[in-house]
Amino acid sequence: MTVILDAMGSDAHPDPEILAAIRFAREFQEEIILVGDENILKSKIQQNGGAGLPIRVVHAAEVLEMEDKPVENARKKAQNSMAVGMDLIKSGDGQAFVTAGNTGGAMVNALLKLGRIKGVLRPALCAIFPTATGKAVVLDIGANAECKPEFLLEFAVMGSVYAEKALKKTNPRVGLLSNGEEAGKGNQLVKDAYPLLVSSKVNFIGNIEGKELFGGNVDVAVTDGFTGNILLKTSEAVGKLIITKLKTGLLSSFRTKVGAALAKPAFTEVRKLMDPSETGAVILLGVDGLVYVGHGRSDEAAMFSAIKAAREAEKDNLLASLKDAIQAQISQL
Repeated sequence: MTVILDAMGSDAHPDPEILAAIRFAREFQEEIILVGDENILKSKIQQNGGAGLPIRVVHAAEVLEMEDKPVENARKKAQNSMAVGMDLIKSGDGQAFVTAGNTGGAMVNALLKLGRIKGVLRPALCAIFPTATGKAVVLDIGANAECKPEFLLEFAVMGSVYAEKALKKTNPRVGLLSNGEEAGKGNQLVKDAYPLLVSSKVNFIGNIEGKELFGGNVDVAVTDGFTGNILLKTSEAVGKLIITKLKTGLLSSFRTKVGAALAKPAFTEVRKLMDPSETGAVILLGVDGLVYVGHGRSDEAAMFSAIKAAREAEKDNLLASLKDAIQAQISQL
């Protein structure tokens, strides 16, 4: 298989992308395609010791910047690196696409170039969250600020398939994020989505609060993109705050430094658990192709993790499984 990497996506592009691609090609000995300014990419690959590795460069004359308006600029810059990369998926030159660029731009280009899976109303961004018992998937975390109840049903179906494939969960437990566990709690969207989830084929366990998500009581948490994005960014900020405060406190005296040295393995595990670069990127579920979107601040480690995640999704035949599950759900309605 071949992963296609947008080399012009991250804030520090193309350096993190190139270093990650070289690391991937060296470790897996599989082809990876870098999309972007051909002259810059070839020169930097050479400078960083990537000559001779299975790295192919495909030229893209334009870049979608973070400040660009997704719909307007995706059409104006028809040869942007995202569009060129997704064209390669459509033509069969690659099986998965990874970018750390403009999230809205990734969404628009995916819809324009790849289209939606038949039966899907809205694609959703799906993230993996750490929990007390392992991991859980949460969607939508930013693709759809406003949702209809039917969208949340789709998110539940897609999230269940993703949890089965990515987290190796059997019959994953699905919860609807709300401000209370009781069936009558929540805003109108949550109240209207609840009966749809009850009558679906997913393993719906009811409404959940944040404590059930992080406590490991669910494998899939479903919400609208506005709420999900706030949840994601707040969780990342809290995780960073905890690590910073622990570090400051543990280095404050000789005695605490000794204690920190003894407890270093445990603190390393906590840091890894809260480090977004361990996952690298989130998947855009619902489009007819494997598309992963990373943070603009992604470094080499984050990009490498994102490439590996895309590779694993293709190996697990995730896209075909999603299509089958969605069609089965539609036939039930």
